[in-house]
Amino acid sequence: MSEKNDRLYSRQHEWAIFKDDGTCVVGISDYAQKELGNLVFANLPEEGDEVTADTPFCDVESIKTVSDVYSPVTGKVISVNEEVMDNPTLINSDPYGSWFAVIGEITDKGELISAEEYDEYIKTLK
Repeated sequence: MSEKNDRLYSRQHEWAIFKDDGTCVVGISDYAQKELGNLVFANLPEEGDEVTADTPFCDVESIKTVSDVYSPVTGKVISVNEEVMDNPTLINSDPYGSWFAVIGEITDKGELISAEEYDEYIKTLK
C-alpha cells in the first residue's frame, strides 16, 4: 500500500492537507474506504461546527456498517463537500480527491503521521 505523500494521516485513517491559508482539508484514506466497502451515505458536519482532534465529527455508511470519521484537528468547519453528501461513492472511486470538510481556526493539529509512517501502521493491522 502506498498512501499519498502530500498529506498527513491519523491512526483512525483520516488524511489531512494543511493549506497556506491555515485551513485543513480532511478526508479518509484509501485503506479506510476499502475496509468500509461501497459507501451509500455520508453524514457530514455543518459549517460552523466546532470539531476536536481525535473525536468523531461525521460518519459514513456502507452496505456493511456505519463508521465514525474522526477529526484530525481541533477547529471550526468552514466548508463541507456537498458532492460527497450527494454521491458518497465518490469516496470509493477517489478517496484522495473526495474530501469531507475544510477546517479552519485550528488550535490543535492532533497526532498526525507521515504517509510512510501510516503505511507502516496499516501493515500492523493485517
